[in-house]
Amino acid sequence: MARPKGDPANVRGTTIGVRVTDAEYAALQAKAEALHISPAQWLREAALKRRLPSLPVPAINIEEYGTLARLSANVNQLVRLAHAGQVTGLDGTDLEELGAEVSRLRLALLGQGGEEA
Repeated sequence: MARPKGDPANVRGTTIGVRVTDAEYAALQAKAEALHISPAQWLREAALKRRLPSLPVPAINIEEYGTLARLSANVNQLVRLAHAGQVTGLDGTDLEELGAEVSRLRLALLGQGGEEA
């Protein structure tokens, strides 16, 4: 009896060549053996399931992050004063929403999320 054919979408038909030194290959083999998998499977798992380092943050984003940090501190001070009744004409809830938006923008500048859901 023949083995049933698998799903064609799951067939691995493309090869990626990676050159490594003898020492690197030995390290890959050791890591794969520790998990009882092949070096190819270990590389596949490492490449597809691990989080890569973040991209460098552009200098302009770092500058703007600082600007927004100062703005955020000012908004927080206004929120405290509005809730204490020391500032009139300002709604504390609106200021809190503004502060949350500033925080979202700061994270987005650093590539740390902050995208709108």
